[in-house]
Amino acid sequence: MSQLDPLAQLLSRRPKRLALLEQIAEQGSITRAAKAAGLSYKAAWDAIDELNNLSEQPLVSRSVGGKGGGGARLTAAGERLLALHQRLQALQAQVLQAADDDADLQLLGRLMLRTSARNQLAGRVCAIVAQGHNDLIAIELPGGVRLQAQITRDSTERLQLDIGSPVVALIKAGWLNLHPASSACADFDNSLEGQIEKILPASDGPSEVRIALANGQTLCALADAEHLHRLGLDVGAPVNAQFAASQVLLGTQL
Repeated sequence: MSQLDPLAQLLSRRPKRLALLEQIAEQGSITRAAKAAGLSYKAAWDAIDELNNLSEQPLVSRSVGGKGGGGARLTAAGERLLALHQRLQALQAQVLQAADDDADLQLLGRLMLRTSARNQLAGRVCAIVAQGHNDLIAIELPGGVRLQAQITRDSTERLQLDIGSPVVALIKAGWLNLHPASSACADFDNSLEGQIEKILPASDGPSEVRIALANGQTLCALADAEHLHRLGLDVGAPVNAQFAASQVLLGTQL
């Protein structure tokens, strides 16, 4: 394998979310930007949710039903991030070209992992409480919203977590339990209140439910249509997404 092969592979791994940012800046339309970035319309909306969830300030401002299937533009924070990413790409190409060994490039590739968790919420550690061999990590999301994660003491040390450490909370969509805001269950460590933004039915499984939080972040949950109907949960309804602290995974930057 030539050195250019792993180099090309690494450079091609530019997240499609960032490619979408570039296209939104150029196109001003979610539909056109999605097509140019090689994404479906639904995947583009998912990517915008992830971008805004992972940032302390929204990166994309969007509107439903605009020209071309929904308008979108970069916020000032999004424009700064895109400019920084473009500079980093140029530097990355220079560094990778200078690599002495293909194995080094392949190792970098293994380190650039992705996650299957639909919900990735950026925040900062605001408290660490010891619980035997575990730690209860309190995380403050943008807007002052808080959630808790229970991880082992070894994980706390390995991630080098401390007060103020930036983290990403990973929560699988299937782990969220939905309840009307007026009748939330007290059995869960975490309860994030929001409004149902969209329900995407599936013919062979649970519906996908998108929940807009007050802080601008978005959650994705899975729920049976019958369960939603029984609880009176429909688009526009206030809802609590609840989950256990043990169901929150934490990630940090290398």
